[in-house]
Amino acid sequence: MSRRSVKTNLPPPFLKRLSFLEERVKADEFPFTIPAFQRGKLQLDFERPITIIVGENGTGKSTLLEGIAGQCGFNLSGGNRNHLYSSDLNSSPLSNALRLSWLPKITRGFFMRAESFFNFARYIDEEVPASLDAYGGKSLHEQSHGESFLALFQNKFHGQGIYILDEPEAALSPRRQLEFLKVMRMLELEGESQFIIATHSPILMAYPRAQLLMFDGRVIREVSLSETPHYQLTRNFVMNPKAMMDELFAEVEAELAGGCGGSGFKKG
Repeated sequence: MSRRSVKTNLPPPFLKRLSFLEERVKADEFPFTIPAFQRGKLQLDFERPITIIVGENGTGKSTLLEGIAGQCGFNLSGGNRNHLYSSDLNSSPLSNALRLSWLPKITRGFFMRAESFFNFARYIDEEVPASLDAYGGKSLHEQSHGESFLALFQNKFHGQGIYILDEPEAALSPRRQLEFLKVMRMLELEGESQFIIATHSPILMAYPRAQLLMFDGRVIREVSLSETPHYQLTRNFVMNPKAMMDELFAEVEAELAGGCGGSGFKKG
């Protein structure tokens, strides 16, 4: 049986702080081998209703969101506390070592991870079709990937809750990303929602008043949009795509001339 969520009049953010229980940190095991989590000294303060986390692949963004979702009791393949379908992601190695500080504790919300959204959509369509009205009344699998993402955001996200989203832009065109920002803005104005989002999208990073945290090697720090490599790279490309392509292809030709004998990409 799901835990009954008690409505509060306090404004978000509800999750105020994240830290490690140092006695549960296993320094030689994943994910504590990720530089950002080493030594178990990480502490993050959530200061605004919307927190956006950025960084390169492998810096720990998704792992951190998964750990928070696990502490909230959400299904780690996506969903909330009531979505009890089985998956390969039944536990988070980070979650057990996290201490979350709430005011108040919120149990309502949703964990959305782009990479396993197919499994969630199949569960809704096949196991609980009666709940489709809560997602716009249309099968998630009968919509495009981007349409199904927006159906989730527009229909399921409402009321008091914490929404943890891992790369929500994965299936969204730039225009659809702007539609998603409108959904967030509406919920922000209602004053009952907290968002924690990991993204590579400069469009989402540009959300006004969001707390923007960058995973930068061993350091996690608050930054402005213009400080992020994602924004800088996108800006430079848009301003002069030909120059960037010329530089990129010159690097490829130099590698081939140097006897690389392949694409230059390594598996791993």
